[in-house]
Amino acid sequence: MVAPTLPKFIPITEAVRKTHLSEKALRSMLHAGKIGGGTMNGELLVDANTLPTRKEDLPEYRKFSNLKGAGIGIAEAARKYDMAFSTLQNWANRGFIMRVGRRKNKVLLDEQDVAYCVHIYRLAGGKGKRIFKEDGTPYSQIQKTIAG
Repeated sequence: MVAPTLPKFIPITEAVRKTHLSEKALRSMLHAGKIGGGTMNGELLVDANTLPTRKEDLPEYRKFSNLKGAGIGIAEAARKYDMAFSTLQNWANRGFIMRVGRRKNKVLLDEQDVAYCVHIYRLAGGKGKRIFKEDGTPYSQIQKTIAG
């Protein structure tokens, strides 16, 4: 049996710094029940365990930091990473992979995003699975697989 995670309360100002979200956005998430929190001695606290994670903060993403901002064409990325062109194009259209520019008529993708997405895709078991949430982070069941 897995023990429940105890809340780790932090001031909302620290939550703003950690998540790069506005205080207004965090308050809205608290009100909607999307994150946990409460007040103590008049100070608004947020449960750090319930805060959204940015893909940029994940160790799996930082592993490819040497590729950040390097532009790679979709066809070149498909060959280099042995991925379907259409999958990479879909990830770019959905915002999981950022476009960093153009070279003549080629769209250039951020190679760090490409490497990260391919890495997560392979860890998750590949084709036919929903892997990424809207923010580009893996779904929790996949994150658990990655954490091992």
